[in-house]
Amino acid sequence: MRFPDDHAAFLARCHAAGQTRPTPLLLRYGPGDYNCLHRDLYGEHVFPLQIAVLLDQPGEDFTGGEFVMTEQRPRMQTRPMVLPLSKGDAAVFAVAGRPMKGVRGDYQVKLNHGVSRLHTGRRHTVGVIFHDAV
Repeated sequence: MRFPDDHAAFLARCHAAGQTRPTPLLLRYGPGDYNCLHRDLYGEHVFPLQIAVLLDQPGEDFTGGEFVMTEQRPRMQTRPMVLPLSKGDAAVFAVAGRPMKGVRGDYQVKLNHGVSRLHTGRRHTVGVIFHDAV
């Protein structure tokens, strides 16, 4: 899929396909809260990257609540990853998948992301998804 030169043109494409609900997020977690592994796919038109910005300091404002991603590689075990973020850090990651170089050429790795269970305090995150939802 080719993307327009500016975000407004891409949103116009989303809206023409019935994807009219904005997707920016402000997520708030408290003790015991978590976000299951998922992909932010909300319609036919999906921008391949998104951003999460952590607004609180781990170890001071909250404990637990790590940003978690998994890679589902063909014919292999799923690989978990924890991305350590500090207050103000932004993670740019693939919405659904990314290419990976293999011995027989490039292939697609499926990605999921989520947040592990928060133990104490409050955790806030801004999520920027560049496509609108149905």
